[in-house]
Amino acid sequence: MSDLKELQKKVRKLQSRAGNAKMELHDLAEDLPVNWTEIMAVAEKTFGVFAELEAAKRELGALENLR
Repeated sequence: MSDLKELQKKVRKLQSRAGNAKMELHDLAEDLPVNWTEIMAVAEKTFGVFAELEAAKRELGALENLR
């Protein structure tokens, strides 16, 4: 499979993971103050997924501009 298709597949998977992480953070926020000690762990996980997604999108954009 081409690099472009592989990267598109990676971005789709990361978008799904990011959506799930966002919902987990949202659910945690709705239930506060219950489980407040989990805020940092869930927020760091969410931040990491979105940072990875942003990097993959930039890489995909650069690759698409080369074509």
